Amino acid sequence: MQKREISNKASTSNGVKVLLCEDVKELGWFGDVVEVSIGYARNYLLPQGLATMPTKSNLRSLAKEAAKRTEQRKLERERLEEAAAAVEGAEAVVAAKANEQGVLFGSVGAGEIAENLRAQGFKVADEMVQLPEHIKQIGTHQVTIKLDKDLTAAVNVVVVAESVTGESTKPEDESKPDDQQSE
Repeated sequence: MQKREISNKASTSNGVKVLLCEDVKELGWFGDVVEVSIGYARNYLLPQGLATMPTKSNLRSLAKEAAKRTEQRKLERERLEEAAAAVEGAEAVVAAKANEQGVLFGSVGAGEIAENLRAQGFKVADEMVQLPEHIKQIGTHQVTIKLDKDLTAAVNVVVVAESVTGESTKPEDESKPDDQQSE
């Protein structure tokens, strides 16, 4: 019974219009009326409670909540823009083991960069750090922090060679004559 109702109500040649009851990533926000394929509506959106049919009563009942959520999204966007302005141009210094040519024995990834930025007080999750590939060379590297779909900030990551305490003194001790080392 429900399948027949879906395919006849508000359907177009390409799909069916539904009223979103939740924010659906890559589709729309709560309260939006969007057109989707009949199968997507029937098999996923409607059974999961993510959408309903866009009747006048459904539109009326969701209008207040949609306005409230729109305001929340606006405040969240402002907070993200402030965070982007704060982190823009920040510098993360990461120490890693490297050879004499400056090639790292491992690599510096998004986790280390995000951890360093968090230690400085920035709210940056690991998945926000956009690296085309792990950093494998000491030096300064420009990295993008993606806070939202269209909101990014650039930070500088300075990779320095890690100084291991104790190793630099061992060669000097070995260069001393044997009688001086035993003293």
